Amino acid sequence: MKITDIRFGMLRVPLKTAFKTALRTVESVEDIVVMVHTDEGRIGYGEAPATAVITGDTHGSIVDAIRHYIAPRLIGQDIADLNHITRLIQGAMERNSSAKAAVEIAVYDLWGQLYGAPLYKLLGGGDPVITTDITISVDYIDKMVADSVSAVERGFESLKIKVGKDIGLDIERVRAIHAAVEGRALLRLDANQGWTAKEAVYALHALEDAGVRLELVEQPVKARDLEGMRYVTERVHTPVMADESVFGPMEVMELIRMRAADIINIKLMKTGGISNAIRIADIAGMYGIECMIGCMLETSISVAAAVHVAVAKSDVITKVDLDGPSLCAYDPVDGGVTFNESEISITDAPGLGIREIRGLEPL
Repeated sequence: MKITDIRFGMLRVPLKTAFKTALRTVESVEDIVVMVHTDEGRIGYGEAPATAVITGDTHGSIVDAIRHYIAPRLIGQDIADLNHITRLIQGAMERNSSAKAAVEIAVYDLWGQLYGAPLYKLLGGGDPVITTDITISVDYIDKMVADSVSAVERGFESLKIKVGKDIGLDIERVRAIHAAVEGRALLRLDANQGWTAKEAVYALHALEDAGVRLELVEQPVKARDLEGMRYVTERVHTPVMADESVFGPMEVMELIRMRAADIINIKLMKTGGISNAIRIADIAGMYGIECMIGCMLETSISVAAAVHVAVAKSDVITKVDLDGPSLCAYDPVDGGVTFNESEISITDAPGLGIREIRGLEPL
């Protein structure tokens, strides 16, 4: 099975409610879909969002990176030679991690189709049912409490609370949510780089002293401030998770060397796809470091790939933050992975199992 063409589409899906963080507000998913065609008539699907404030990727840069730098290397390549293809993708250009991820996901989809097996089985197997948390966007306290209670009533047992805009108000937000759902859900904080190191220690000490037990705090300081991450990690009981501070394997090794965080958040759009996500999980596993697998604002195309990785690497990836499809007003994808509120399950369809994508606009 050889690659003959790579095509693009735009997928637009409204969100149930606006997604608000310390960095941005988004009301709909608008992602580039990549379709890798083969000489056997099979199509592999990948996807990438524009996250300029995190990865630096825009819709235009994703398409141009693939069209002019990645695609020319891949035409004519045999899907069976997976390691060679992933090296070609990763070596095509510097950075542009989301563009690389979209193509890798499509290639891995075809690899699964080639051997007639769901991707997670080829990556090592595992239990094809996992559970995810759900994101509670930054908002007025009453709105965040109401959203949290609603999520718990829908079956979510872990809530990821967005904070990082106002240190005093952030503490009030978390205390109010904790009081509303105590004993019914675990709380994870995501500061999205919104605090300084001293602010983070102050906020976490205040919450800990108030009896608020947190499962973790995610990226409390700026991405490049590894010393600040270490400062926080050394001074609080709450486990600290690195997100934007860690894109690839080299950064993971540096973070582990510095003891700058307790947990690593793997996202395919940061790692450049599945191959580096697997490397990160393996490195973390060697050092006994837990991982979470997360996503940007993505639909069930690329999130499905993350689910397969999570299942295959469940000994290391112990926490799941793949609520992108649950935040969408509807699922435009038929087949593959099923997203039912907090429960995510994989079918036995080969590859990612995607049959159809509704509403896809050709580019």
